[in-house]
Amino acid sequence: MAQNTIASVSVDLDAVACYWRIHTLPGAPPEEARRLVLRRCLPRFGELFAKAGIKATFFVVGQDLADDAEGARHLTQLAADGHELANHSFTHPYDLVRLAAGEIAGEIDRAHQAIGACAGRAPVGFRAPGYTVSAQLLELLCARAYRYDSSAFPSLPYYAAKAAVMAGMWLARRPSGSHLGSPAVVTAPLQPYRPASGAPYRRGGLPIVELPMAVTPALRLHVIGTSLVTFPEWLRRRMVAAALRRPFFNLELHGIDLADAAADGVPAGLVARQPDLRRSLAAKWAALERTLGEVRAAGATFQTLAGAVPALDAALT
Repeated sequence: MAQNTIASVSVDLDAVACYWRIHTLPGAPPEEARRLVLRRCLPRFGELFAKAGIKATFFVVGQDLADDAEGARHLTQLAADGHELANHSFTHPYDLVRLAAGEIAGEIDRAHQAIGACAGRAPVGFRAPGYTVSAQLLELLCARAYRYDSSAFPSLPYYAAKAAVMAGMWLARRPSGSHLGSPAVVTAPLQPYRPASGAPYRRGGLPIVELPMAVTPALRLHVIGTSLVTFPEWLRRRMVAAALRRPFFNLELHGIDLADAAADGVPAGLVARQPDLRRSLAAKWAALERTLGEVRAAGATFQTLAGAVPALDAALT
């Protein structure tokens, strides 16, 4: 049971263009697909969370707010309803950690300003594009008094699968636009920790709290939206139950998890490369709804990531 578990649900609002870059698809996404996540998927998440009676954290790409006034209005309303808007960089560069310090700072600061204006309050949390952080990135976040980072994804199966896919694409001479990151991430703590200076995946004394994504004990299977909506039901249930045995359950979803490929006009080339897009919206909604119900039935308490930080940070002292 999970009577003492804190559960947080977050949604990364990566636009279709991000997946376009990952799969190195030709050209650019069609105009009708560019704003799909904020205009079509985001309201569905709002409805799902309202039905479940929970407040979630939305990781927002700052540039999308300027590009889509309608989507920005949806986010403003979600913030007014008590959901958290957090920083997911300004342009979502997968190679963020490879940029110069000034460029990284610009990605953080421009998104910070745009998200603060949209939400009516400044963001206090960050998640890196592609989950990849560095010592320099964490130092920049600390200098800006960010309360938490939630980028560590300590799943060996996920990292190995990503590496294999990227290697295959490289051999096929269409290298992915994604970034693999350091293999040290698979050894990161499974529960919240303060990172070490110079070593983001080790415990240390930085003032920021790292909130790792949920994985199962032992095998470290990734308990994220993609696996919840594509894995068999029996496996989904066991993974959620296993991850809930720990004090903090950090469930990460993506906006595209509630895309309806046919109704939303998702390009066929992207559907062919994303197994989750080949699942019906009804099936994906049901899987996520059941998951939220199982978390509540286990006795966990839902909080936004920012709301969870005080208790989690106090437990580290």
